[in-house]
Amino acid sequence: MAFAGTVVGNEARGGLLLSYCISGDVSALKIPAPSTPGATDGLWQHTCFEAFVAVPGEAAYREFNFATSGQWAAYRFSDERVRDTAHELAQELAEPHMDTSRDAHTLRLQVWLARSALPTPAAGQPLQWGLTAVVEDLRGQLSYWALHHPAARPDFHHRGGLALPLFDPSSPPKTPHEIWY
Repeated sequence: MAFAGTVVGNEARGGLLLSYCISGDVSALKIPAPSTPGATDGLWQHTCFEAFVAVPGEAAYREFNFATSGQWAAYRFSDERVRDTAHELAQELAEPHMDTSRDAHTLRLQVWLARSALPTPAAGQPLQWGLTAVVEDLRGQLSYWALHHPAARPDFHHRGGLALPLFDPSSPPKTPHEIWY
């Protein structure tokens, strides 16, 4: 199996497009069937795609989970693994729009996420992203995929995993390798 993820800005829609792809023998995976879209906890217990996003130097961060079923979850943390449920309840999140496609060798999920769901960096400062996937096989075994695993064991909440800096297009790039949103 292989995992890839990208984030690109979509100013016309006022948000970002997150694209995830798992390639390999997709028939060996347990993939959630389409169901009624909506906010749902516990998606990480089965095949789902995730995004972690933070402002550099701040302890707070956000986590988003997206399932091929159309269900999703959004969490705010004030520090590593410390949920900030007061802020979660106070913010009404625009429901993400998801499109899933699948063939014998690939599973793709594209998610449009409103910019209002994201933390706001200072001018010229990037958002740091970690794109991840939890993949369940037909035996119920889970594997954990990320663009970067900073430790020996997968830990999506580890700040070292937020390795993808994305800058606002109004900020000048600092290096040619930065990806902008």
